Amino acid sequence: MNTQSLTSSLLQQLQQGPALQQVSQTLGVDSTQASQAIQSALPLLLGAMGNNASNPQGAQSLLNALQRDHLGGSPAAAGGAAGGFDLGGLLGAVMGGAGGQATNGAGILGHVFGRQSPQAAQLLGQKTGLDSGRSGQLLALLAPIVMSFLAQKFAQQGNAGQLSQALGQEAQASGMGGGGLGALLDQDGDGQFGLGDVLKIGGGLLGKRP
Repeated sequence: MNTQSLTSSLLQQLQQGPALQQVSQTLGVDSTQASQAIQSALPLLLGAMGNNASNPQGAQSLLNALQRDHLGGSPAAAGGAAGGFDLGGLLGAVMGGAGGQATNGAGILGHVFGRQSPQAAQLLGQKTGLDSGRSGQLLALLAPIVMSFLAQKFAQQGNAGQLSQALGQEAQASGMGGGGLGALLDQDGDGQFGLGDVLKIGGGLLGKRP
C-alpha cells in the first residue's frame, strides 16, 4: 500500500481538471466551491465506511459488496491503461444513470449511512455552504467513485482485514479536509453511524434539538 492516504489519493484525482469540471457543472457551482465540497465529502464518506468496517462482519460485508458490484462490472473497474480506475467513465455513468448497482449512489449511501442519509447531507451542507439538496447530490455522486476506488485497491486481494485497517486509518484521520466529519458522525463511539449519533450531534449542526 502506498503511504498516501486513501482520501488524499482519491482527492488528487478528483481535483484534476475534467473531473472537477464535471462535478462543478452537475452541482451548478464554481470549481472552487466544488473542490472545497469534495474535500469535505470524501472524509465524511470514507470515515463513515471506516466506522462500518471497524468490526469483522462489517468489513467482510463491505468487501463482498466491492467484489460483487464494483470489481469487473462497472466502467471504473475495467481500469485504464495504467491499471487504475476510469474516473471519467465512471462519472459519466453515474450522471447518466447507467451501470446498475455499481453507480447507484443513493443505494450506496443507504448502506453507508442507513436512514440517516438526509442528516449526513445536512451535516455536509453545514460544512460546505451547499444546500442539503446539492450536498446529497454530491454524496450520491461520490459514493460510487469511492466504492470503485476501494474495489480497485482491495477487492482483488480479498483481504477484509486489510480493508478494515485502511479504512480505520481514514476514520481516525478524517479531520483532513473535512473538519472531522467522519469521526463526528459516530458521536456515541459504537463504531456505527446511527440515530443515536444524529441525536448527539444536536441542533447546532442539524438544525434540530436532540
